[in-house]
This record gives sequence, structure tokens and C-alpha cells, in this order.
Amino acid sequence: MQLSTPRQGYREDLNLALVIADAVDALTMSRFQAVDLEVSTKPDMSPVSDADRAAEQLIRQQLRRARPRDAVTGEEFGTDGASKRRWIIDPIDGTKNFVRGVPVWATLIALVDNDRPVVGVVSAPALSRRWWAYEDGGAYTGKSLSNASRIHASDVTELSDASLSFSSIEGWRQRGNISEFLQLTSDVWRVRAFGDFWSYMLVAEGAVDIACEPELELYDMAALVPIVTEAGGTFTSLDGEPGPWGGHGLATNRHLHDDVLERLNPELRGQSRA
Repeated sequence: MQLSTPRQGYREDLNLALVIADAVDALTMSRFQAVDLEVSTKPDMSPVSDADRAAEQLIRQQLRRARPRDAVTGEEFGTDGASKRRWIIDPIDGTKNFVRGVPVWATLIALVDNDRPVVGVVSAPALSRRWWAYEDGGAYTGKSLSNASRIHASDVTELSDASLSFSSIEGWRQRGNISEFLQLTSDVWRVRAFGDFWSYMLVAEGAVDIACEPELELYDMAALVPIVTEAGGTFTSLDGEPGPWGGHGLATNRHLHDDVLERLNPELRGQSRA
């Protein structure tokens, strides 16, 4: 039986995820801006490259050797295994950027234990940036465990002083609350579309105060949750459900969370969300 404890076991899992991220970074960077990069279209009309598939295969191979009893869920090859310990991976978050030569993309590696995200690694080698966290261990950014800085969400308490980041407008229109979202963008101090993983890592660093998206998959969010929460922030669905399970995401510095939820969902006003 495979056992783990929050402080020792998850630290070992984090170390494994960081080692895997090193190997994947070398692979993805070798294919970034490659003239022979192969790109095709998936059934959902999103692009996938040979680098996406190769990166996920590499992660799965490493996990099979190091954690053979754990389940694995990935964007490109689905789910293997049925353990309560499950690795959730997005080999390249930001594939559209990757295939166009935009450096804002990352490999996301998460460990979920009994439906609780406990380890998260986000590695963006084209930006020379990496972020990581494990449960009760704090959130960090840096090149390695020995060369890292602890990160913290901001202390901004007023929406009028807040910075908001998102990816695109169309998803809000499809969700049916485009007017509420546009009003939110008018109420904050500053709006930028950093997009994808980067918005959430900037929340964890305290450079951005709010990040939200109306359409996300589990593999888009699982690695982000431990980093945001260990940095002192809050991560829920747009409906207020904790964690990465709702199909959409809202991350804030914690102080602004209820206010943003109510503005995006007026029907929540006055309800208690302990």
C-alpha cells in the first residue's frame, strides 16, 4: 500500500515533479519554433502538436517508473489507473501560443490525492520561469529548489485598486454573463489579458489580484490550485466551488474573492460562503 503524509510524502512527490519538468522542458524547447513542428486539429477544433504528445508520453513514462500505483490523467491520452492518488498533466498549456512562436506556454503537473490537489508545478521554459507548491509547504518561484523565492498573493482589498487578467471575451458571451464580466472590467483598476496559466501565477506572485476564465478543463487548473492557495490566495469555480472541479476558474488574492463572485453571479449576493 502506498502511503503519503502532507509534509514528507508530498515533498517527495514535488521533487519528482520538478525532475520530470526538467526533462520535459528540454523536450518542448527543442520543438519550440522548430521548422518541422507537426500540428494537427483535434475533434474539438483545438490544435495539437507533436511536442504536446511527446511531452505527455515522457511524463507518463517517468511516472510509470517512479509511481506505478498512481493513476494518471492527461490532456492528450486520457486516464490510466484508478488510484486515489492521481497525477493530472497538461503537457503544453497554451498550445496555440506554442505553435505560433509566442513564448507564453507551460507544462502543468499536478498530484491530486483523494480529490485534493496537493502538488502543483508550472514550468514555462520559454519565459525562463517556474512555479511550484505542495500542501502545507508554501508556494515558490525560481530555477530550482535551491534557487527559489517564496511567493505571496497581494493584500489589495478594494476592487477599484485591483488588477484583473483573463484570456478571451467569447467564453463569457457563451456563458451568458458577458455584461457582468464587462462591468467587472470597468470596476477594477487595470485589465490585461495575460492568459492561460500565467494569469494565475501572477495572482500567486501578487502582481495580479484576480484571474478568471469561463471555460477550463481539469488539466488546465489542477496544478494551479496548490500554487495559488499556498501563496495565500483562493481558487474556486465561477460558482464558488473550491478547487478545479467546476469547468471554470476564479483565482484571487482571497480578500476580493466574495466580491468578485457576487459581481459575476448576482444571485449569490447575501449568501454565506464560509
